[in-house]
Amino acid sequence: MDKKVWIRGAGDLATGIALRLYRSGFDIIMSDIAVPTTVRRTVAFSPAIYMDETKVEGITGKLCKSIAMIDTVIESRCIPVIVDPSGEIMKEYKPDVIVDAIIAKTNIGTKISDADIVIGVGPGFEAGVDCHAVVETKRGHNLGRVIWSGSAYPNTGVPGNIGGYTVERIIRATADGIFSAKVSIGDYVKAGDLLAYCDETPVYANIDGIVRGLLQDSVKVKKGMKSGDVDPRAEKEYCFSVSDKASAIGGGVLEAILSKISGRRA
Repeated sequence: MDKKVWIRGAGDLATGIALRLYRSGFDIIMSDIAVPTTVRRTVAFSPAIYMDETKVEGITGKLCKSIAMIDTVIESRCIPVIVDPSGEIMKEYKPDVIVDAIIAKTNIGTKISDADIVIGVGPGFEAGVDCHAVVETKRGHNLGRVIWSGSAYPNTGVPGNIGGYTVERIIRATADGIFSAKVSIGDYVKAGDLLAYCDETPVYANIDGIVRGLLQDSVKVKKGMKSGDVDPRAEKEYCFSVSDKASAIGGGVLEAILSKISGRRA
C-alpha cells in the first residue's frame, strides 16, 4: 500500500492501530510528547522516545531525532517515532493519512484539511467537520465502529469494566511529585501492597491482580494523574500483547482508510 500514515500519539491504543496498519502494508510514522505518559508502555511505541527503540509484538519502533531520518527508518522496515506535540513536523512531512490517536478526549489541533484522509479516534471529533471519519473507543457494542457523520460517545470519566472493576483498578498519583515505582509491569500484587512513591508519598494497590501498566520512573506527576493499572484477571501475558480494545480500534481505523480510498463507505 503506497500510503504513508502519520499517527498522532504512540500510546497503547495508537500502537494497536499502528500494528494493524503496518501489517496491512501501510508505512507508519508516529509522534508523541517529549516525556510520554503511557502507562501500558510494554505494548506501546512511545518508550522509543526515551529508550531509542522498542519492540511490540515483534515490530520495532525507532526514535527519529529529525524529519530527515523518517524515510530511512521506514526503509529499514521499522516504525519511526518522533517528538512532535504541536504537529508542525507532521505538516511539513505531508503524510497521505493522519490518524489523531492522542486520546485527549478533545481535539487539540487536528483539522480535516491536514491530509487527504484524516481520522479522529474517540471523543472530541466530529466526522465531516474535524476529520473525515471518527472511530469509536468506548467499550461495548460499538467499539471500533466507523462513524461518518457525528461523533463518538462523550467521555464518561469512568474506566471500562475489566474483571468486575472500573475505577478501582486504576493506579493514580497520590501527590504532586516525581514518580518512582517499587514494582514492575507483570508483577502480581494484592490490595494494600506498595506500588510506588510520588516523591515521599506512597501509592498502594486497591485490588489484587497483575500490574498491567505503570509509568516509567522520574516522570513528574500531579495528584490524581493516571499512573498505571492493575488487571484483576491476573493473566501475565496480557501485559505484553496488544489489547482487544486496541485491536478493535485498529480495525476500525483500517476500515475507515480503505473505505475512503475505495469509495465504499456507508
